[in-house]
Amino acid sequence: MNPEYFMHLALAEAKKGDAPYGAVIVKDNEVVAVAHNTVRRQSDPSAHAEINVIRSLTAKLQNPSLEGYSIYTTGEPCPMCATACVWTGISEIVYGASIQELIAINQSQIDISCEEVIAKSFRNIKVTKGILKAECLQLFQLS
Repeated sequence: MNPEYFMHLALAEAKKGDAPYGAVIVKDNEVVAVAHNTVRRQSDPSAHAEINVIRSLTAKLQNPSLEGYSIYTTGEPCPMCATACVWTGISEIVYGASIQELIAINQSQIDISCEEVIAKSFRNIKVTKGILKAECLQLFQLS
């Protein structure tokens, strides 16, 4: 299992959603939760893939802490999703396409990187970017 494997799972999950965002949470090299964007389906502007997967896993664990977990996302977490990662204490964020790259292909984004959100927080979250970037961007271009 490597980052590309988990990002492939996020890409597959993204195809099920209202927008091409998929998220996978991993612990000890094992997938523990997956989710996709359901903003339109649920009429909930906060139902981003990352929020959905975090809600699902913390409810299952009955614990708001995700320390020791990694989240894989097709697109860089927006400020709301990055903040949710901070509040849960997630240890690593891995994403495919950056906010800047999504803006460049006319995807609506708030131009604040997840690294900026983390830098202003009280957490030290590792960020790995560009995993399967071309595949992720292609998914957004098709939407």
